[in-house]
Amino acid sequence: MTSSQRGSRAGARTRRVAGAVLSDLRPLRASPAYRRLFLGNAVAQLGHQMTTIAVAIQVYAITDSSLAVGTVGLFALVTLVAFGLYGGALADALDRRRLALVSTLGAWAVTLVLVAQAAVGSRSVLLLYLCVAAQSGCYAVTGPARQAIIARLLPRDLLPAASALNMAAVNLGVTLGPLLGALAISLVDFTLAYAIDAALFLAALRGLWRLPSMPPGEDSPRPGFRAVVEGLGYLRRSPNLAMTFVLDLCAMVLAQPRALFPALAAKVYGGGATTVGILQAAPAVGALLAFVVSGWVSRVRLHGVAIAAAVVLYGLAVGAMGLTSLLWVAVAFLAMSGAADMVSSAFRNSVLQTAAPDHLRGRLQGVFLVVVAGGPRAGDFLAGGVAEAVGERVALVCGGIACVVAVLVALAVQRGFLRYDARDPRP
Repeated sequence: MTSSQRGSRAGARTRRVAGAVLSDLRPLRASPAYRRLFLGNAVAQLGHQMTTIAVAIQVYAITDSSLAVGTVGLFALVTLVAFGLYGGALADALDRRRLALVSTLGAWAVTLVLVAQAAVGSRSVLLLYLCVAAQSGCYAVTGPARQAIIARLLPRDLLPAASALNMAAVNLGVTLGPLLGALAISLVDFTLAYAIDAALFLAALRGLWRLPSMPPGEDSPRPGFRAVVEGLGYLRRSPNLAMTFVLDLCAMVLAQPRALFPALAAKVYGGGATTVGILQAAPAVGALLAFVVSGWVSRVRLHGVAIAAAVVLYGLAVGAMGLTSLLWVAVAFLAMSGAADMVSSAFRNSVLQTAAPDHLRGRLQGVFLVVVAGGPRAGDFLAGGVAEAVGERVALVCGGIACVVAVLVALAVQRGFLRYDARDPRP
């Protein structure tokens, strides 16, 4: 064998290893429509995360209370539950593209209100709560429609990779958004952070505008309470789908640390807005690192095992964060929690996309949104309340332990979930 042949074979092996380990970008090449949707959402996520941290810091600056920051999550949760379930029914009954466009425009209008209140120097915590609730309601309608669209744009075998890509877009925003939001607040004030979000919102609108029409199928329901009940009834008869929601709630409700970041930054790590931004970004950095080496995700068959292991790791990482007073160690544990959450989310979303029928996918995505987005907000409120009673670090440790115990109990009740096989997706 000549040296050139050996070099060629070595290069081929290197490419095979890279393809097996590095992130799978095939969905972006397979569908231009998906690519536009993905890019628009990725840009808009950056601004959305700037607003998220700006609201948290503004509330804490006005009230000096972790419970008040956690209450932001409670206001968001109410509208997420109310509109998420009904928004899923609308996504099954109406043109999904048009529905997503209208609800995204509503969220953009609320962002303009946030710009205005910051510009006039408002100190109304209630106004901030109401703006968060309104944006959360709009997102609860947009989310199911957007996610249900993806399954029509891509073949089934690319959906796990698309789930990982979507998580990467979110986490890129979570990584850079808090840092840029904190920087904007430090350099100017809250107005700049909200204004940048309003400008970046236009990317999401453009991505949705250029999608093809997404009319409902022949089996689509009439929008209403009966359609919501039908979707919940299907979920009740689908133990594997239900378990993906239960395990995510174990993590997001019991071990959600973000409402504690402003207080931790001030009391434990001796910092300010920049430290809050670092803490907020750390889980997303871990998620992005996990995404870079996520090529293996498409080849895993036992999705139930992967989800359970990832949620346990998440709980352990959050609990361990409460045991240290060193910022860099806390950031490392938060990054570990973000990596575990990325893996869990990719597999959970893949189970939902493949095991659910299209005419129910919007409603089940609505439930998914209530759990994925509502769970952390309930967790914010719970963590804030526990921290008021026992302190932020003890709240972290208790939350991590509770998460792991809850996962083990859920698996003991529904052992069949560990046998879920992606080659034979059964709801």
